[in-house]
Amino acid sequence: MTKPETCGTYPTDKIHWPSLFAAIAAISAVGVAIGLGLPLLSMILEKRGISSTMIGVNSAMAGVASMLAAPLTSRLAHDCGVARTMIIAVFISAISALGFYFADAFWMWFPLRIVFHGATTTLFILSEFWINATAPPSKRGMVLGMYATGLAVGFAAGPLLFSLVGSDGITPFVTGAGVILLAVIPIFLARKESPRLDEKPNHHFARYIWLVPMASAAAFVFGSVQAGGLSLFPIYATREGFNESQAALLLTVMGVGNMAFQIPIGLLSDRLKDRRLLLGLMALLGFVGTLTLPFLVQSWALLASMLLLWGGCVSGMYTVGLTHLGSRLTGSDLVSANAAFIFCYAIGTISGPQIVGVSMDLNGTNGFAWALAAFFAFYVVLSIARLVLKSKQA
Repeated sequence: MTKPETCGTYPTDKIHWPSLFAAIAAISAVGVAIGLGLPLLSMILEKRGISSTMIGVNSAMAGVASMLAAPLTSRLAHDCGVARTMIIAVFISAISALGFYFADAFWMWFPLRIVFHGATTTLFILSEFWINATAPPSKRGMVLGMYATGLAVGFAAGPLLFSLVGSDGITPFVTGAGVILLAVIPIFLARKESPRLDEKPNHHFARYIWLVPMASAAAFVFGSVQAGGLSLFPIYATREGFNESQAALLLTVMGVGNMAFQIPIGLLSDRLKDRRLLLGLMALLGFVGTLTLPFLVQSWALLASMLLLWGGCVSGMYTVGLTHLGSRLTGSDLVSANAAFIFCYAIGTISGPQIVGVSMDLNGTNGFAWALAAFFAFYVVLSIARLVLKSKQA
């Protein structure tokens, strides 16, 4: 059972704004950290002469960190409290972000990635649990759309900051760490209203991956496409003739698409009895959009227009998947399921950079689009299989 740390219970039909602001602040900080950090670090490694495959290997440490942190997060929140654990994670994220600037040897970036992304994973899981636990069931899609918009704002602001500060010197690292630290303020102010975990979950952690498979798979695809795309898109774009600033602005356009579509997608999901149909449709649109990349790459305007719509579909899969998860589970089961959801996202962040990086090394720049399309194709096939199984059971 999940309870607030203060007396009483959350309203069943009203949005609890302090909790929403705290969760959005945390996830926005994560978005900035990822949106700025992934292209920044990849570009620095590219300048040092590191291959696309090794850049993918290093980026995949984010997934390793998430896989290590996910099973531990619910225990930490149970022992230390949700808000306190989140505040500690914010400070660890900011300190480790600065560490990349001082780490000259390439091997040092591997443990730094694990510490940095382990802390941001904790913020991911607990902010999602907080918002899902307090969202009114009839407005869950809208509330999570607002939450995902905060994440999208972070993703859009990250590449925009990258385009402004570049990849030279300590400035981008100080900027990123400073933005992350701002999340402490609303979390601290709402700390007495954060959920409290009083009971242990009903299943082993791994069991939650399979309880809501369409949600878990959506997290996996989102993680694969997001990590693979953000890590290697700047390299893809520069190899196609764009400069560093143009590549960063294209990522910003994709982030704007994420930001603009999340609340409408959330409202639409609230009106659907079966959110799995919407998930399958967004995966199909993502598949088609990805395959158009090689045909649009000669025009910055056409490519930006496609990325605006494509970005909304990619992030929408995460929003609707999380909404679907929250509608099925509650309490300690929900926090464990959120951890499993992020665990699947982490597997994607390992798979994405690896597969995209190797595909680019083997197939040239077109390998970028082909690898991302394969992830969307996987989800489309899964959606069809689940719908066929459902019709047979009916």
